[in-house]
Amino acid sequence: MTKPEAPIAAQKPFSASIHGITREDPYHWLRAENWQAVMRDPEVLDTEIRDYLEAENAYFEEQFGKPSAALQEAIYTEIRGRIKEDDSGIPSPHGPYAYNSRMLKDQQYPLLVRTPREGGDETVLLDCNAEAGDGYFGLGGAAHDPTHRYLAWSADRNGSEYYTIRIRDLSTGRELEDVIEGTSGGAVWDNKGEVIFYTLVDDNHRPYRIMRHRLGTPVSEDALVYEEKDSGFFIGAGKTLSHRFIVVNAHDHETSEWYLIDADAPESAPQLVSARQTGREYAINERGGLLYILTNAGDAEDFKIVTAPADNPGEENWTDLVPHREGVLVLDFALLADHMIRLERVAGLPRIVIRDLNTGDEKEVSFDEEAYALGMSTGYEFDTATFRFTYSSPTTPSETYDYDAATGERTFLKRREVPSGHNPQDYVTHRLMAKAPDGEDVPVTILHRADLTPGADTPCLLYGYGAYGHSIPAGFGISQLSLVDRGFVYAIAHIRGGKDKGFRWYRDGKKDKKTNTFTDFIAAAEMLVAKGLTGKGRIVAQGGSAGGMLMGAIANQRPDLFAGIIAQVPFVDVLNTMLDETLPLTPPEWPEWGNPITSEVDYATIAAYSPYDNVSAQDYPAMLVEAGLTDPRVTYWEPAKWVAKLRATKTDTNPLYLKTNMGAGHAGASGRFDAIKETARAYAFAVAATGTEKLS
Repeated sequence: MTKPEAPIAAQKPFSASIHGITREDPYHWLRAENWQAVMRDPEVLDTEIRDYLEAENAYFEEQFGKPSAALQEAIYTEIRGRIKEDDSGIPSPHGPYAYNSRMLKDQQYPLLVRTPREGGDETVLLDCNAEAGDGYFGLGGAAHDPTHRYLAWSADRNGSEYYTIRIRDLSTGRELEDVIEGTSGGAVWDNKGEVIFYTLVDDNHRPYRIMRHRLGTPVSEDALVYEEKDSGFFIGAGKTLSHRFIVVNAHDHETSEWYLIDADAPESAPQLVSARQTGREYAINERGGLLYILTNAGDAEDFKIVTAPADNPGEENWTDLVPHREGVLVLDFALLADHMIRLERVAGLPRIVIRDLNTGDEKEVSFDEEAYALGMSTGYEFDTATFRFTYSSPTTPSETYDYDAATGERTFLKRREVPSGHNPQDYVTHRLMAKAPDGEDVPVTILHRADLTPGADTPCLLYGYGAYGHSIPAGFGISQLSLVDRGFVYAIAHIRGGKDKGFRWYRDGKKDKKTNTFTDFIAAAEMLVAKGLTGKGRIVAQGGSAGGMLMGAIANQRPDLFAGIIAQVPFVDVLNTMLDETLPLTPPEWPEWGNPITSEVDYATIAAYSPYDNVSAQDYPAMLVEAGLTDPRVTYWEPAKWVAKLRATKTDTNPLYLKTNMGAGHAGASGRFDAIKETARAYAFAVAATGTEKLS
């Protein structure tokens, strides 16, 4: 039987000029002119574009989907077998109730529930399975009001991240007539349970207005609370745990600004905390009339915590509480009535520090493994000494504890169950260092079976991200065990662009230093080869979104190192996107990548690494590229154009697949089992690319 030919996208003349430079882009036509409308209604996509995307999907299905079906199903079954399908979360008390979520066997989505705190029958507040039906369902948030009568919840029905807010009367189970469309999803209640604050998203998918809605009034009469005039800033609303203030936050990737609204007087005007200053970030919380502020002000690169009176909070009144300490990155903090809890990272590993706000005494929660993940959270209540933390490592399933900040008592609550069985002693994890070209040590977390002796023939999956200061935690994952149990080494490269080694690690992987992200990842791959953990041409690289840009860059720069590339919703058409200020994320992204519209230097920097622009006539590894039609973050045409150009340019015959989810966006499939199928597909590709198992 003749194998189907790979789809060949038409080339159509298109050129654009800026800074005296003219660029040809023959695949520009894949960008739908009506992309805003497509986000809301995918059916209005241009027929020619749809035909091309569906042809690529059909080619993928014939060439890889069907031949690998048995392998995908096996991996899917393995991963699903590690999930406790009828699992329950841990109740969070609030007033007379404890709120929780539960999953039912064979169901894709959670139930949101509550039970009386003193005992009694459970009430289902929201059954997301019933709401989802057979279509896409993205829960944008669910917040009960302070009186426990109403639930404000939101959903996205096509993956475009436009959420509709509804209000459910929990005494009757019925929805109120208050229906608010085109929001970012969250709703914040005033203290009386009569008013919600929400964020509107404009036609270019930017959150730009904070609105106030009083229950029972027409949405058309909702009041404008705050409007952001700078298209480079995103906004949102929240509430302090003390319940004193509604807060409004405006920010880009390096600058922030906050406002306070009295939660007892929701119609009062927002009060500015401190006006935005380029490069200064801050975040606030409140206790007893005092603001506690996490900030990088005054050259505090790794952040410090200051205080200021809530009624006069300008920077001139900021007083250091936790001074800046170079190399000790303060990631987050929370306030309880008498304690402050902060999450820090030191030498690449996290720790929790608890401070008694009455005495100033501090104690620490940390662990001794080479690599681990640590997280903290507070519940709904402020007047308590209890907070919650989670711990896991690549070999150890997540464990959750309640911690009494007053006594230091640690109460074990739950360990993640792996129904199919998991023995941590069957696996080993290490943290190694790769030497970057400029001499920096790049941490790499390694996981493999204890009975595996790695060598040059050992397959390896190397994962990376490296942007926005996002650090990849060295935690437990049920999915990668399907590779590890097949003899893979699973590795995470903690490359620059994240904050794994402090804020400097982020600064040295952005804008004009972005190429450090790529060379760090390549150094990690070379180190794995040099140490005999794998071999050249035995590594499959994986990354998504900004990590997909990483995949595109390393594919261009060192294709010989890799057996395969998995690029999920990849941000690969960087230059064109950063030149298009109408796109949702472009203005807010300029502080991260640079602004090629106003700066010739930024233009040249981005042009030198943008994966789409640097595709060349060379051999590339096998590649799986995934996209989402309604993705507002990385628009579908970026991976589509990239694949089209690769097909026309590359000199090898290795597989190249584009799989576009025609009914989802950036996050992929919405149901938990459908999401597992996407993971199984990617891992089946990794197995095939390394020849670990034969396909049918």
